[in-house]
Amino acid sequence: MPDLTYATTNSRRLRHHWHRGTVGLAALLVAVATADLIAGLAGLTRHAADGAVLLDTPAAALIATAGLHTWRARRRGHSPPPAGGTAATATAEPGESSAADPARDAGPVRNAGTALWRMRTTVRDRPGSLAAVTTALAARDVDILTLQTHPLTDGTVDEFLLRAPAELPAGELTRAADTAGGRDTWIERADAHDLVDTPTRMLTLATRTAMDAAELPLSLRQLLGRCTIRSTPSGQPGGDIAEDALEETVMRLRDPAGGTITVERACLPFTPTEFARARALVELDDRLGVRVPGHRAVLTLPEGNEITVRRAGPEDLAAARDLHLRCSPATLAHRYHGPVADVDRYLTHLLSPRFGRTLAAETVSGRVVALAHLLWDGDETEVALLVEDAWQRRGIGLELLRRLVAQAVEDGCGCVYAVTRSTNTAMIAAMRRLDLPLDYQVEDGTLVITATLSPAEASAPLR
Repeated sequence: MPDLTYATTNSRRLRHHWHRGTVGLAALLVAVATADLIAGLAGLTRHAADGAVLLDTPAAALIATAGLHTWRARRRGHSPPPAGGTAATATAEPGESSAADPARDAGPVRNAGTALWRMRTTVRDRPGSLAAVTTALAARDVDILTLQTHPLTDGTVDEFLLRAPAELPAGELTRAADTAGGRDTWIERADAHDLVDTPTRMLTLATRTAMDAAELPLSLRQLLGRCTIRSTPSGQPGGDIAEDALEETVMRLRDPAGGTITVERACLPFTPTEFARARALVELDDRLGVRVPGHRAVLTLPEGNEITVRRAGPEDLAAARDLHLRCSPATLAHRYHGPVADVDRYLTHLLSPRFGRTLAAETVSGRVVALAHLLWDGDETEVALLVEDAWQRRGIGLELLRRLVAQAVEDGCGCVYAVTRSTNTAMIAAMRRLDLPLDYQVEDGTLVITATLSPAEASAPLR
């Protein structure tokens, strides 16, 4: 492209110099003819008139030629471009190369069908190792969209986001990296969400974590990819650790709320860089303390009463305990599948934002009459409801359940499940009214209902 531009520019310069030289020569002839004519009038030469005519004639011819050529060039420059062409193409002279010619600039035609992949490979920590991998990928017509490097003691883990031809199998990408010197190569499908660069993703996750303490497990999952995250309360086996630890595919972090956060990945080891990023999010959560968004929504029940739906947290422990005391043994049995021996222990866990989100429905007087929980269970999500007897069958449970489902969809959950008794007709009816695909499993009187979620269910959840 630089050579083509240089040739075109020089050609235009030559035409410009030709025009200027022609006009200069014509001016010189006119000047000589004029001087000859003046000299003749003064009696200094005998053939002044004949000489002036002889000089003026070629001068006029040269000026006319230059003028005609300039007029034609300008006319072509202002004429409309031909069909399918551009203005730059239309003004190019025959034999010139236009810089805007798509036939020359488009390069080889690419297959419109492409696929996104995330790939990791470990290379030796020496000059040229990364270049060898990128060259091998380029030879297979693969574009590298983003690249992250994770330094190790014995090499470097390079993480790529690739756009490859759709017909190129994953095995071919793995072989390309391995033959170029990579090892322990891992690959999986990616999507448009992976196109966000790493600094932007970290800032987004930090913002989500700062706004809501319940976001920490979700932010860790989005940061580290496909993994399982479990929170173990302090006092239970594995709930108390001396310091953060990284062991290949398992990461253990001290929970600021007390206990341990365990992050586990099936086969892909965590890198020290990922470990440092996860610790930074946990430290941010620790510095900000317990925080629950204060959003509220007012609902009007069929009989005209108004209730407020809001997020609940550890500060609602006393109100939640009073709700349990007002509920009948049958209602509590449906919720907890048996007698409730230590309600405070249950509620401390349920109201902690580390284990999920809780919605509370309260009356105008401020009395909590229902609780709904969205609980993180590893890589699964559980929903649970408790509605005071006097407020049942008024649509409160269904409204809370719909909001929980909307939150689960927004958090990227593929399904939610509810564990109840097969005699709990109210919970079964509420799950059915979600209009979602349901799966039922019954064992020893315990019913597990799993709902498959759809992105369409996310409609302004109360966060």
